[in-house]
Amino acid sequence: MIILGIETSCDETSIGIIKGRRILSNIIYSQDIIHQSFGGIVPELASREHLKKILPIFQEALSRASISIDAIDAIGVTNSPGLKGSLIIGISFAAGLAYSLEKPLYFVDHLYGHIASNFIKNVKFPCLGLVVSGGHTSLFYIKNHVDFELVGRTLDDACGEAFDKVARILKLPYPGGPYLEKLACEGNEKKIDFPRPYLHGSLNFSFSGIKTAVFYHVKKEGLENKADVAASFQKTITDTIIKKMSMALEKYPVQNFLFGGGVIQNQYIRDRLREHFEKRNIKILIPEKNLCMDNGAMAGIFTYFLIKYKIPPSPYTIKVIPTKLVNIH
Repeated sequence: MIILGIETSCDETSIGIIKGRRILSNIIYSQDIIHQSFGGIVPELASREHLKKILPIFQEALSRASISIDAIDAIGVTNSPGLKGSLIIGISFAAGLAYSLEKPLYFVDHLYGHIASNFIKNVKFPCLGLVVSGGHTSLFYIKNHVDFELVGRTLDDACGEAFDKVARILKLPYPGGPYLEKLACEGNEKKIDFPRPYLHGSLNFSFSGIKTAVFYHVKKEGLENKADVAASFQKTITDTIIKKMSMALEKYPVQNFLFGGGVIQNQYIRDRLREHFEKRNIKILIPEKNLCMDNGAMAGIFTYFLIKYKIPPSPYTIKVIPTKLVNIH
């Protein structure tokens, strides 16, 4: 079965084509350069760029997969959460294509898609999954490939959002995460002891306080030691994630822990996670870095399992659930 996956939830336009669990192509177009001068994503510009790029990216995905449009058996598309205008572009394209080809259409939750990037490998259920991205920090108890229970979430800033805000405090370019990671390599991570908001008794996250602590430190000390600030901040974030994961494992004693989301591209975080938990016989699954980005293949992989578990397809309608409307309680 060949499945087309479409992802336009934020500022990446992506289309992936999979056959079973094998990725045939996965084209990702990033809008970073467009939003860089604004220091953040401008939703209207993001929507316009999706509209401009989605058809040529679709054509390139078909070409790289060496298939014709008639070979597509099903289409999966992200419809929540995300920016409303961006989601509408992807959904409109997917629904129109599915209707014209008379193929089933499946709506995909963006966060489930990030976890599904790990499903190209064998996973032992039940397991835990953590999505750490620019807009979300969400912890799931996962019973099978399509049955997710939200057990923890950020109460304020998402992890990636904290990275970008601290990068801005340190006068680094947008998007800040990769620049902060590079700067942290030059610093002493033990130089500054920032507070760690563990929220004992809860599996929720809070990163706003760490960001505020960095702000006041820089306000007092200046930017002369900004590499140390970056390294200490990165360590604090990672310590917090590891502690929260350990708390989750006490409540849900699983053997696999899955990760997804753009922040998990950070090599320091990846290495710390593996080092800490594999010593404790917990198998850590982290996608390749290109599959941590918002990408169409993850929507296609999750769609594959929706079909395998006999979940009915979605109607040919334009239905999106933007981030601010998603019920995460």
